[in-house]
Formats: sequence, C-alpha cells, structure tokens
Amino acid sequence: MAKQSWKPGNMLYPVPAVLVSCRDKEGNDNVLTVAWAGTISSDPAMLSISVRKERHSHKMIMETGEFVVNLTTKALVHATDYCGVKSGRDEDKFAAMQLTKGEACKVNVPIIMESPVNIECKVKQVLELGSHDMFIAEVLNVQISDEYMDEKGAFHLNDADLLAYSHGQYYTLGEKLGTFGYSVRKK
Repeated sequence: MAKQSWKPGNMLYPVPAVLVSCRDKEGNDNVLTVAWAGTISSDPAMLSISVRKERHSHKMIMETGEFVVNLTTKALVHATDYCGVKSGRDEDKFAAMQLTKGEACKVNVPIIMESPVNIECKVKQVLELGSHDMFIAEVLNVQISDEYMDEKGAFHLNDADLLAYSHGQYYTLGEKLGTFGYSVRKK
C-alpha cells in the first residue's frame, strides 16, 4: 500500500461535533458548534474545547468562565451545521434553529433541551495555542434526557444517533464492532 506525505494539518478524525452554549455578563445567550472537544481527565472530570479567538462566543466564555457542552444527534445535524457557520453577533441562533433553552444546575448558562446530554463546565485554564484558544474546564454537572433511560435505570446513549464530524462531513455512529475489553476477554 502506497502513502503520500502532506503538509502538517489536523487529520485526527472523526471527532464529536457538539453545540456549546454560553452566556455573557449581560445575560445574552449564544450557541456555537465545536468539533475540537475532548475528555482530558476523569478525576476530576475535565474536558476541553478549542475556540477561535475571533468567534463571538470566545469573548463570552472568557468573560464568564462558563459554558455547556451539548451532545448532538442526527435530529440536530442541521442546527449543528448552522451554528458553526452563522455568528451570534448577527442573530439569535437559539431562535433561528428553534432550540429550546433549559436551565443548567451549576452554571449560569442555558442548556439545549433537544440534546441527550448537557455537560456543565467551569473554565480552569485557557491555553493560547495559535488559531484557537483551548478552554480547559472542570465538569460541574451532567444532565441526561430521560428518554434514553430504561426501566432498570440504565442510560442508552448509543440510541440517540450521536453525530461525528469527519473531514468536513457529518455522520451518525455506525455498527457496533465490540465492547471495551472484548479483545482480551476469555471465551
């Protein structure tokens, strides 16, 4: 198999495409799409998002130090794309995409009710890394939608048709190929 060498670039795909909601000190809300988000610690629970400095939401997050990561689904794919190309400086993206605002429990930021999981975050550190600043945040609370809970109290997130973003395109997750540890499990 032959290989080509390309200039350095971000080719770590697929990645989650999430909707990040935020609120400024005056109480104005915004939502933006972030594809550069990731888990960085489980204890304490921490994650990161990377946002371009010129984005309207960047200033809001810098101002308050709070945001919510809202997981996206097939039903939210249009809103996910729209919120990534339109600016909150020009319009209310919550209204334009008919996203229902809910209340966060631990931060002063709206959650998106249509999202199956809302992760409430408090910024602990900002790393200036070139085109983007990375917001390293502690997870203060997680809200989950009842519709993915079964009668035994198990959460079935994979039933939500979660989105992934890969090289300019959106996908839902596909066929399950295994479970954690299956490669070493005794038969």
